[in-house]
Amino acid sequence: MSLSRREFIQVAAAIGASAAWCGRAKASRVQWHERRELYPQGVASGDPDSGSVILWTRRPFAKGTRRRLTVEVATDKDFRAVVARARATVSPASDWTTRVLVGGLEPSRIYWYRFTDDEGNGSRVGRTITAPTESDERPVNFAFVSCQSVNEGKLNAYRRMIFEDERADPQDQLAFVLHLGDFIYEVVEYPDEVKTRYDRTIYEVARIPDGGKNGNLHYPLTVDGYRAVYRGYLADPDLEDARARWPFVSMWDNHEFSWQGWQSIVKPGDAGRPGQSVKVAANQAWFEYIPARVRAPSGSLDVFGPPPVKNIAIDKWDENGLGVEPNNLVAINSLIGYRALRYGRHLDLIITDQHSYRSKDPTDDPSLASLGGSEFNGMFPEDAMQILDGGRSFNGGNPPAELVFGEVRIPNPQKAAPAQTILGARQKAWFKDKLRASTATWKIWANSLGCLDWRADPQNLPAGLTKQQWPGGYASLGGGDHGSAYVERREIYDLVRDSGIAGFAIVSGDRHSFWAGYASAELPPGKFEPVGLSFVGASLASPGVMEAYEHRLPRDHPLRALFLADRPGAGKPDWTFNMLLKHGVRSCLDYARNFDLKRAQRLSNPDLAPHLDFVDLGGHGYATVRISGDEMRTEFVCIPRPIVRSDRPDGGPLRYRVVHRAPIWNPGERPRLVQQILEGDPGLSI
Repeated sequence: MSLSRREFIQVAAAIGASAAWCGRAKASRVQWHERRELYPQGVASGDPDSGSVILWTRRPFAKGTRRRLTVEVATDKDFRAVVARARATVSPASDWTTRVLVGGLEPSRIYWYRFTDDEGNGSRVGRTITAPTESDERPVNFAFVSCQSVNEGKLNAYRRMIFEDERADPQDQLAFVLHLGDFIYEVVEYPDEVKTRYDRTIYEVARIPDGGKNGNLHYPLTVDGYRAVYRGYLADPDLEDARARWPFVSMWDNHEFSWQGWQSIVKPGDAGRPGQSVKVAANQAWFEYIPARVRAPSGSLDVFGPPPVKNIAIDKWDENGLGVEPNNLVAINSLIGYRALRYGRHLDLIITDQHSYRSKDPTDDPSLASLGGSEFNGMFPEDAMQILDGGRSFNGGNPPAELVFGEVRIPNPQKAAPAQTILGARQKAWFKDKLRASTATWKIWANSLGCLDWRADPQNLPAGLTKQQWPGGYASLGGGDHGSAYVERREIYDLVRDSGIAGFAIVSGDRHSFWAGYASAELPPGKFEPVGLSFVGASLASPGVMEAYEHRLPRDHPLRALFLADRPGAGKPDWTFNMLLKHGVRSCLDYARNFDLKRAQRLSNPDLAPHLDFVDLGGHGYATVRISGDEMRTEFVCIPRPIVRSDRPDGGPLRYRVVHRAPIWNPGERPRLVQQILEGDPGLSI
C-alpha cells in the first residue's frame, strides 16, 4: 500500500490512532530511562502491513485528564537510528492506553519502539516487524494461538515460542502471532471463593466492579469491569514478553464479550438477557487494549466514543436470524473486527467474527436434552443435528415436524427458523468476495471456531453395553461452531470448489485441542470431497475436555472406554476420546481391553473420519505455519498441562511436536497432508 503522508494521517484518524511518519534516521534525543512499573501492561504492536504498523502502550497517571507521551521507532535496539518520532495522548477516557499508527516504514523489516513520558520515564523496548510487499516471493512464518485463561493456568507456551524464535535462523523466525480469541475470559473466579478447579490453582486476575455473578463466576457489565480483566491478563509476564516481541493480529472469540453470548445477548452460563450496553463496553475495552486496524465509533484520535444504547429485549429477527432491534444493531456494529491482511505473494489472511452476527445456536432448545440419552455422554444423532442446522430450508424446504430418537419424539424446534449462520449475511458476502478476489497462493481463513466435524459411530456398539440401544446412524459430539454448521459450511466450500480456488486453508481455535484434516462439506455416506485444509490449535492454558473427563466421568459409566481407558498401574487414563473421533467405537473398546494400539487401529471405521489426520483433545500449546509457493507446513507444539509457571527459560518440556505438510494443489485436485512426528509421543491422536 503506497500512501501519501496526508492520506496516511487520514487513515490513522479513521482507526482512532495517533500518526507517526518515518523520516531520515537520527540518534534519539529523548532522555529515556526504563521504568517498566509505570507501564504495567507493557507494549504491543499489531496488524502490520508493508509500510505501517500500530503501536500500543498503557501509561496510567495518578491525576490529570490528559497527558502526552513520546513514541520513538528505530532500526536498532539502542535507538541510534530513530526513523519516526511522535507525540501520543493518554487519558482516563481510554483507560490511559494509546495507539499510534507508524507509516513510511520499509517492508519485511524489524523495528524497535519505546514510549517515554515528559519526565523521561520510559516503557520497555518493543520489537515489531512489517509485512512483505505483495510481490515478495519469500516464505511467511506465523504462529496461531487462542484460549489463554490465566485465571486457571500459566502461559508457558509463549515462553517456549519466544525461546525457539530467538534461536531460529532469521528466515525461519515468526513474522506475527495470529490470536484467534479468548484473549481474556470475562468470567473470573476469585481465589478466596474457590481455591481449585480440577487439579488447577485459581490465580488472582481482577476484582470486577459493578459486575454480575453466576455461581462462582464473576463477569463484567461495564467497560470498567472489562478493563480490569484486560489489565489482570496483561500482568502475565509471558504474555507481556510475547506482545513485546511480535506484532499480534487478533480477533475476538466469545469470552471477550460473554461466555455463551451472541449478537448483544449476555449469557454467562445462564438463560441470558439483553446486553447491548455490555456489548459496547466489551468492544470498547477490546479496542483500547488490542492494537488492530479497526474503526472506533468516535473517529477521534483519543477515545472510542461508545454509542448510547439501551438494553432492550430483542424479539424481531430478519431472514438470517439477525436481531433487528435498533440498539442491537448499534451495539454489534460499534466495532467491526472482520478484515483481511496481505503478506507477500503467498498469503491472504481473511479474518472473520463468529459471534457478533450469528443466529441463535439451534442446539440451544431445552427440549433437545431428551434426544441422545444420558448413557451416550453427549452424543447427539447426526441426522437430527443436520435437521436443526437447516431449519426451514432442510429437505428442500420441507423439514420434519418432529425429531425422533428411538421411542422419543419431540417437536422440531427449528422447523420455522432460518438455517443457521455463524457469519451473518453481510459478513459472509464480504468473506466470499475476498475469497474470490484473492491472488495469493494461499487463502487462509482465520476463524476462531473449528470447522472439522466431531463424529462418532455408536451404531457399532455391541448389544447390551447400554440399556438403551442407539437407533442407528452417526452421532455428532459438537455444536455451536462450523463443525456442525452444515449449510453455511457447504455454501463456502462449494464456492471454493466452483470458483476453482486452490490453496484454501482454515486455522481455528476455541476447541482447546489440536486437530488437522480436510475441509469437506460432507462425510460418508455422503460425498467426501475435500476442497482445502483445516487446522485447530490447542489452548494456551485453558482446561480442555480430557481434563474434565479425567475428573468427572464416572468409572462405572457404560461408555467410559470410548473416552478414557484405565491402564492397570497407570497414574492417569489414556485418552480414547481421540481414538473415538478418528477410528470409532470398535477401536476404542479393543484398545481398552488390550492396550495394543496397532491392533486397535486395524479395527478402524474407514467411513467415520476421512477428514481427520490428527486429533488431540488434551493438548495445550501453539501452532506455527510456514507458507511458501510450494507448500503449507503446520507444526503443533504441545506442552504439558500448564498448571504452574515454568521456571525454565524454554518454558518447560514438550509432550510432542508434529508437522503436517501440504503441497499446493491445482484447482479441481484434492489437497494432501503428509504427517511427521518430530519429537515426543502424541499417544492416541493419530
